[in-house]
Amino acid sequence: MTSLAATGFARPHRWLRTHPLAADSLLAGLVLVLVLVGAYLGPHTERRPPGLPYVLLTAAACACLVVRRRRPRTVLALTCVLTVVATVVACDEGPPRTQIATSVALALYTIAARTERPTAWRIVAVTVAVLTGAVMLFGPPPWYAQENLGLFAWTGMAGAAGDAVRSRRAYVAAIEERAVRAERSREEEARRRVAEERLRIARELHDVVAHHIALVNVQAGVASHIMDSRPDQAKQALAHVRQASRSALEELRATVGLLRQYGDPEAPTEPAPGLGVLDQLVDGFARVGLSVDVTATSTVPGTPATGTGAAGAAAVIGPLPGAVDLTAYRVLQEALTNVHKHAGPGARAEVALLRRPGSLDLTVLDDGGGRPAAAPAATPATAAEPGGGHGLIGMRERAVALGGICEAGPRAGGAGGFRVRAVLPLQARTGP
Repeated sequence: MTSLAATGFARPHRWLRTHPLAADSLLAGLVLVLVLVGAYLGPHTERRPPGLPYVLLTAAACACLVVRRRRPRTVLALTCVLTVVATVVACDEGPPRTQIATSVALALYTIAARTERPTAWRIVAVTVAVLTGAVMLFGPPPWYAQENLGLFAWTGMAGAAGDAVRSRRAYVAAIEERAVRAERSREEEARRRVAEERLRIARELHDVVAHHIALVNVQAGVASHIMDSRPDQAKQALAHVRQASRSALEELRATVGLLRQYGDPEAPTEPAPGLGVLDQLVDGFARVGLSVDVTATSTVPGTPATGTGAAGAAAVIGPLPGAVDLTAYRVLQEALTNVHKHAGPGARAEVALLRRPGSLDLTVLDDGGGRPAAAPAATPATAAEPGGGHGLIGMRERAVALGGICEAGPRAGGAGGFRVRAVLPLQARTGP
C-alpha cells in the first residue's frame, strides 16, 4: 500500500519540483482557504464574523506568497504590513484574528531555509519582536490574549523549522560532496597503484629478458662459428643456450604469475632471485667469456669482515630484506649484462659489496676491454644509443623505490671503463 501511494505521488511531486511558480501558487491558495476557514469557524465567529476588509487583506497577503522564492524579503515585509493592518481593521470586530499571520510564518520559513544562519536568525528575531509588539499595541485588547501569544510562538517556530531544513540540506550536500571526493580519490589511488605495478613488472621483464637473451645470443653466435671445426665445443655452447633459455622461461613464468586473476592456476612458488644465487649469475657470465671478480666487506658486528668469490660474498653479506635482496641482484645483473654487451672483448668486471648496519653498497667496475685509458669507455645502451633500452633507468627506479640511489658513468681518474654504484637502505621508507 505504501509503495502504491509513493508511486502515485511521485509524478506530481516531480512536476511541482520542476514548476516552482505553480507549486507556490497552489500553496498560496491552500493557505488562503485555511486562513478563511479558521477565521469563520473560530470560537469568536458566533459573536461577529470577519468583514470584507479582513478577507481582502488576507487574500493580498496570501497572493504575495506566489513570489516568495524570488523575493523572500519583500514578501516578508508585505505580509507583516498586511497582518498589522488586518489586525487594526478588525479591532471593532471583537477579539484579535491572527490567522492571517500564517502568511508571515511561511515567509519567515522561506528566508530561514534559503539564507545563511546568522542573517536568517537576525531577520527572524526582528520580525517576531516587531510583529508581535505591533499586534499587541495596535490590536484589540487585551494585549495578552492567547492569539497574540500564539502569534509569537508560531512565527518563531516557522523560523526554527526553516533553519532546520537549511541545515539538513547543507548536511546532505556535504555528505554527497565527501562521497564524490572519496570516489575520486579511490579511482586515483587505483590508477596510481596500477601504474606502479605496471612499471615494476616492466622492470622485471626487462631485467630477465636482457640478461638471459644476451647470454643466448653470445652462445648461439659461438656455436654457429665453430659448428664445423669444433663440434664438441659447439655442443657445449648449445647446452649453455638451452640452460640460459630455461632460466629465462622460469623467471618469466614467475613474473607473469603476478598478473594472474582469482581462480587461475596457482603461481609458481620459487623464491625471487637474490644474492644467495650470485654464484649462478657469475658462472653464467663466465661461460660467455666475461671474467667477474667478487669481493665483499662487512662492518656489521658478529659477521665475517671480508670475503671473496660469489659464495664468500653472499656469506659475508648475510640475509637481507626481500625487496633489497631482489633489487641488489637485479642491479648487479643489469650492470654485468651491460659490461658484457658494451665493454668489448676481453673485458673484466669487478663487483664490490659493502654491508653496513643500515645499508648495502654495490659497485660494479669494468676495464673497458683493455683499451687505453685515453680511449673513451664504452657505455651502456641507455647512455650511448638514441632510443636505447631502459637498463640504467630501471636500476635507478629500483633503487629510488627503496629510498636509495644509483649512479652510473665513466670511471674517475681517466681510467677506461664504466662504473655503476648503488646504495640501498635496509629499512623500508616510511614517508611518501
